[in-house]
Amino acid sequence: MATPLSATAVLTALLAEGVRVVEVGNWRTHNRNQKGPWGPLNGSIVHHTVTKGTASTVAMVRDGYADLPGPLCHGMIAKDGRVHMVGWGRTNHAGGGDPKVLDQVTAESYGTRPTPPTRGNSNGVDGNRHFYGWECQNLGDGKDPWPAAQYDAIVRVQAALCRAHGWSAKSVIGHREWSSDKVDPRGIDMSQLRADVAERLKHPAGWSPGKTTPTPTPPKETPVSTTDDRVKALHSNLLAIGEIGTTAKGTQSGRVEHGAGYYLAHILDEVRALRADVATLKKEA
Repeated sequence: MATPLSATAVLTALLAEGVRVVEVGNWRTHNRNQKGPWGPLNGSIVHHTVTKGTASTVAMVRDGYADLPGPLCHGMIAKDGRVHMVGWGRTNHAGGGDPKVLDQVTAESYGTRPTPPTRGNSNGVDGNRHFYGWECQNLGDGKDPWPAAQYDAIVRVQAALCRAHGWSAKSVIGHREWSSDKVDPRGIDMSQLRADVAERLKHPAGWSPGKTTPTPTPPKETPVSTTDDRVKALHSNLLAIGEIGTTAKGTQSGRVEHGAGYYLAHILDEVRALRADVATLKKEA
């Protein structure tokens, strides 16, 4: 068991491990702490998103959707290996899971994998309190590939957490290993992932086979979304509106379904932010 890392501490650990981090808005204080405790922390859970498109996926895991408010994880690991930090604190990612698995992960006492869970979201113990959560951009259909850059980032993120807490790789599990009604991350062999995390932990932070350890960039204390980020998000939401057309609810291929109002709200937010950027530029001119 461990006290949760601070936002600055986790950012430092990720950068030291060679992770390419994208800080999204107010991620350091964006959480669900009002709904219950966060900690003590016992491990880290890897998920898949069942989405495509990086910008829309980041928006979804940050803000949630009709049936589940965000943030839905602490960071989203995109196809290109960049890790988008969207929240810090309690998040809606793990749901209910098997208490036997929690005990095994806490003690790091299992073999190649934990005992198959027999409890799920409806009858399990609160996982949002006990685990870090990392959503990974993938359709989750068993066909969508896991690019090398993305897989490497998943390994580095988990190693960074284990290194910071003094955990072994057995503190890292997949959602399907926690909850009986989950299948994610489909397409990733969690035993192999743990083996890869364990190998990385044998070396200094930032290690890459055959390469010199990179010097990490110090974390920024007051991260903000850039104008470029806002333009990209606006473009993504406009495309989503176009796909919805005149239907009451979207049926977009590879995306979580949302009504037009969901995307219109985000478009309005981005337009307001861009207006503020323009006003700032005029003052500086």
